[in-house]
Amino acid sequence: SFAIDWVASRQQRRHLSRRVLRRELQAKGVQSSEIDRALEPVDLDAELKSARERVERTRAAMNGLSSDVQYRRLAGMLSRRGFDASITARVLDDVLSE
Repeated sequence: SFAIDWVASRQQRRHLSRRVLRRELQAKGVQSSEIDRALEPVDLDAELKSARERVERTRAAMNGLSSDVQYRRLAGMLSRRGFDASITARVLDDVLSE
């Protein structure tokens, strides 16, 4: 139950990718089978939602910057949180085209 609670908490507050969540649980000594079970709810849709929420929150502070600078900074932020390039591109294309 620790792993499940950890994933839910980190996903909600920090908006981390599945890959980063797996790494954190491994570092805490959680068994692979428990990690797999805890990460079941974190599918592509959950990662897209998490990345989008993080981008929308961070973008609010970037209003005066050009869209190229915003894209670069937001892509770097998502990359540091472990999101794949395909998720990053998809989310940023959606958010920055609004």
